[in-house]
Amino acid sequence: MERVSEHACFGGTQGFYRHDSEVIGLPMKFGVYVPPQAAQGPVPVLVYLAGLTCTEETFAIKAHAQEHAARHGLMLVTPDTSPRGTGVAGADAAWDFGDGAGFYLDAIQAPWAQRWRMATYVTLELQSIVAREFPADTARTGLFGHSMGGHGALTLALRNPGLYRSVSAIAPIAAPSQCPWGHKAFGGYLGDDRAAWAAHDATELVKSGAKAPPLLVDQGLADKFLAEQLHPHLFEEACRAAGQPLTLRRHEGYDHGYYFIQTVVGDHVAHHAKQLSA
Repeated sequence: MERVSEHACFGGTQGFYRHDSEVIGLPMKFGVYVPPQAAQGPVPVLVYLAGLTCTEETFAIKAHAQEHAARHGLMLVTPDTSPRGTGVAGADAAWDFGDGAGFYLDAIQAPWAQRWRMATYVTLELQSIVAREFPADTARTGLFGHSMGGHGALTLALRNPGLYRSVSAIAPIAAPSQCPWGHKAFGGYLGDDRAAWAAHDATELVKSGAKAPPLLVDQGLADKFLAEQLHPHLFEEACRAAGQPLTLRRHEGYDHGYYFIQTVVGDHVAHHAKQLSA
């Protein structure tokens, strides 16, 4: 693992790192905020999955979450959103597919299947690196994300019961099988089999009986993507029917961007801190 940079931040350290990924087969980058409490021993881990076009730096720079993490003694981990420098033709042709748009799944369609393995990367390889290289109590790991990353947080938690002790999402793509972003990503990465799509769709996973810890979801009502892309109401209906605990908060006047994330991120960190300390 190579240290790219480290910065003092709220009594702890915000760092950015690079390593040779065995899962992806290429170098990958990630960020880690180590809170001051880690000087006394391992601390719980909160992994954040970013949205379309973002990198490992976006949340660390824009969300202002380190202050909350320092208060609660949580380590923040921020992986990149896709492989980079793959040489795959067309990988950078669109902002919502390919580079910066890994959708936190393992692709099964050529030419994406070799490198686009973000589900395995996040749940196995990154988890192992954090446990080995940082003062992390990975037995107490939470997962949250925004937009595409909110989709990733919900689906990875539902697909891997017991791996994450706390889960939340901000403006997630909650029913990707029923929106243009999901059609494009799932069609490209997974092919035309709708059963394969359902296995990576939070709404369909809940309908199928998958369970997660009690969920917190925040959604802005001035979000320009709400009606066409996000569909939180479908996820809410599925959770209600299945008995999956969900708190879905709707916020008048808030859009899809990082000002909204800044507004609610303190509540999300507190949500995870409570469950990870239980």
